[in-house]
Amino acid sequence: MRKSWLVCVLLGSLAWAQAPQATPPPARSNPMAGAEAPEAADTAASVPPEAAVLTIIGVCPQKAVTTKSTAAKSTAKGTKTASTSDCKTVITKAQFEKLANGLAPNMTPQLKRQLVGVLPRLMALSQAAQQQGLEDSPQFKETMKFARMQILTNELQRKVQAEAANVPDSQIEEYYKQNPEAFEQYDVDRLFVPRMKQIQAEKLDSNEKVTPEQEQQKQNEQRAKEEQAEQEMSKLADTLRARAAAGEDFMKLQKEAFDAAGMKIESPTVNLPKVRRTGLPPGHAAVFDLKVGEVSQVINDAGGHYVYKLVSKEQLPLDQVKNEIHNTLQSQAMRDAMDKYQNSYKVETNELYFGPAGPGGGPMMPPRPGSTPRPHLAPPPTASSAPSQPAPKSN
Repeated sequence: MRKSWLVCVLLGSLAWAQAPQATPPPARSNPMAGAEAPEAADTAASVPPEAAVLTIIGVCPQKAVTTKSTAAKSTAKGTKTASTSDCKTVITKAQFEKLANGLAPNMTPQLKRQLVGVLPRLMALSQAAQQQGLEDSPQFKETMKFARMQILTNELQRKVQAEAANVPDSQIEEYYKQNPEAFEQYDVDRLFVPRMKQIQAEKLDSNEKVTPEQEQQKQNEQRAKEEQAEQEMSKLADTLRARAAAGEDFMKLQKEAFDAAGMKIESPTVNLPKVRRTGLPPGHAAVFDLKVGEVSQVINDAGGHYVYKLVSKEQLPLDQVKNEIHNTLQSQAMRDAMDKYQNSYKVETNELYFGPAGPGGGPMMPPRPGSTPRPHLAPPPTASSAPSQPAPKSN
């Protein structure tokens, strides 16, 4: 989250700085255009900490910057102030990395390159603002109050995230034991029977005049055909399910289902990739309660009719899912901690001043660290095998 915030700041600063530039001249033809440029080797580790990595000529070191008021006092006393043209700021590797880590721990080389592109401009313009005494203006002071609150909020979230990452192995093992069904992996066959047959509507002669009554009659006839075809496919699903339970091959039954529906596309593969309990739609979850070799009842939904057979079931070992459980417990700890802070206050606003909140007009809440969107379950006949963990059971 801190990295994405930094990217927004850096890119925003770059865009602001580059906005007034003139339109660049047309680019020359490059015979290597389209070829992928090789990534430059990362040689940062070979640079000693005391080596200079950024030199900004014309920007004074922070201690040498004088404001309008201090410059006036120095002039009155006959003291000469340093000219920015005589100044030079040298930043070593150690100083730059300290700054980078303060903005975003473990900053990537790409972000460091963006930072070094923005930093000189920020230093030069902020120095000019200081010399003009803008840091003493009421607007600057109020802005700093708000910025301080934002930074402190980021630091709190960073602290919560670091503390939540310390998940002991004993807690991971306990979660694994308390939620065995979450780490079962299933090998299933699935038979899909379309809900509708492919029925083509009768084409009318363009020269034939049709009265509204005749048009309504044709629509009723077409609707009756569709309803009959839907009933036939439902009966077919029951028949194929009985044959599957008797041991017939799912591939053979799948082809029959598509032929009966008039489907011109190739029938889908009946053996799904290995799935966890979150890998199928919630309405199909009864499949995971089958015994090995058992065939499910027909499951009906908007997509069609489904029949499953449980081929095998296995328990994933703890070593294989340890990182997954760690991330689950870490996210839960982060949510609990941030909820405690965010539920510690109430808000009352003056509607006469702000106006009514309206739909979606409530107070803005900062994103919780570690919060991620829930995975979207694709509708059948395609199944997802991405696992998702239940909340830890309370002791």
